[in-house]
Amino acid sequence: MLFPVKVQYYKGLTKALKVAAAVIPMPKPTLFSGADSSLELCDAISHLGIKKLLLVTDKVLVEIGLLKDIQARLEKHGIKVTIYDGILPDPTYDQIEKGLALLNKHQCEGILAVGGGSPIDASKAIAARATNNKSLEKMAGLFKLRKAPLPLFVVPTTAGTGSEVTIVSVVSNPETHQKTPIIDPKLVPAMAALDGKLMLGLPPFVTAATGMDALTHAIESYISTNATDETRSYALAATKLIMENLETAVHDGKNLEARQNMAMASYYAGLAFTKAGVGYVHAIAHNFGALYATPHGLANSIVLPHILDYSKSDIISELATLAEASGLKAGRESNNKLAEKLIARIRAMLVSFEIPATLDSLKTEDIPRIAELALDEAHANYPVPKYMDKRTCEALISKMVA
Repeated sequence: MLFPVKVQYYKGLTKALKVAAAVIPMPKPTLFSGADSSLELCDAISHLGIKKLLLVTDKVLVEIGLLKDIQARLEKHGIKVTIYDGILPDPTYDQIEKGLALLNKHQCEGILAVGGGSPIDASKAIAARATNNKSLEKMAGLFKLRKAPLPLFVVPTTAGTGSEVTIVSVVSNPETHQKTPIIDPKLVPAMAALDGKLMLGLPPFVTAATGMDALTHAIESYISTNATDETRSYALAATKLIMENLETAVHDGKNLEARQNMAMASYYAGLAFTKAGVGYVHAIAHNFGALYATPHGLANSIVLPHILDYSKSDIISELATLAEASGLKAGRESNNKLAEKLIARIRAMLVSFEIPATLDSLKTEDIPRIAELALDEAHANYPVPKYMDKRTCEALISKMVA
């Protein structure tokens, strides 16, 4: 059990974050949305007079030819494109430095990120390193960027991370296996394109895991003690879109309407958690990713129902509202019943998507350390609705052992 004094201290930290979020301007990218909006973004980049661009992505997207139309459109405008496809899931410091070296070698004036959360996060870090004479370690934390990053444009190819609108870049330290979050409003991209057409070939399991990532963002931001009317509005919109479209996107991947709606849901969820924050789900999932290289969406999917079970007593009203937005209300039902229906619905979705309830790589002997790191992360940064101590966290994580 946590001592009341500690809880009050943690609440004080998160209250300070809420004040900062209200006072500090949170920019939004100029948004292009719809099929082929990625090409509209290329046209807009050309209007800025940029002639040399670093295109940050991963090898898979290059190999399947997803970038050809984008590259051709940029080159049509006289923009020389240098492709950096060395980004892997959970990008590390060395990947950032290699991208920076390539950017400097070719004297690129801006960066276009095309891909999931990893290429976008990496691009944010590269853009920040290009203009700030600081190591990644010294940029870690809140508001450490003195200068605006290099102009950054993004095209997400998964509907999950919301990184196209967030103030965060997460990079992994390959030596300590810990995540390094760089948090600054200057990291928000200048422009973003939500092009559902680019997501049509996304495999079902990736679609499911990234979609559940977006749902986690929406739910954790809604139950956050730092939520506002604005963030709740975005979170409810995201939840509604996800519940109406994710299953279609998973089981009928060529459905452009479902893909486009999921892209917008991810964007809304990103707007919500940028101001309201996340919680224990992300804290535990981050440490699964750092220790076992677990994909973030998969980690969130496994952890989410356990945290909702634990927190339910303190957020019944919020869960009931989310359940209603999810289309689960049938007649006059109590808030408690609706909260139970929402958690059950999430578990049923995971079964439908063949997402496991446990993590194969999770080792019992690692649990104390994971719990310690997760609680340190959460209590210093996240406005959780119900606090837990280390013993409770360890018991909760133990339920996820295969």
